[in-house]
Amino acid sequence: MARLVVHVAPRARASAVAGRYGDAIRIRIAAPPAGGAANAELVRFLAERLGVPPGAVAIVHGAAARRKIVEIAGLATEAVRRALLGERGAV
Repeated sequence: MARLVVHVAPRARASAVAGRYGDAIRIRIAAPPAGGAANAELVRFLAERLGVPPGAVAIVHGAAARRKIVEIAGLATEAVRRALLGERGAV
């Protein structure tokens, strides 16, 4: 199971990985934070980008904050980092 720290920037034009943010991966989300819309879009975006079902992605800490801890079932943490950051050896 992969576990990573993400820094979410809501209300972006489009959902996209924006690089590193300290020890986190910065992700721009095309949804407002109200009503859990940004969290739902984050889960959808990560699932689509990583090729896993949405049920495999869970926000385990920080649901009401920009800094979140996300778990992705069935993938290794380093493979997820490579896939999101576009580094060699992606999933």
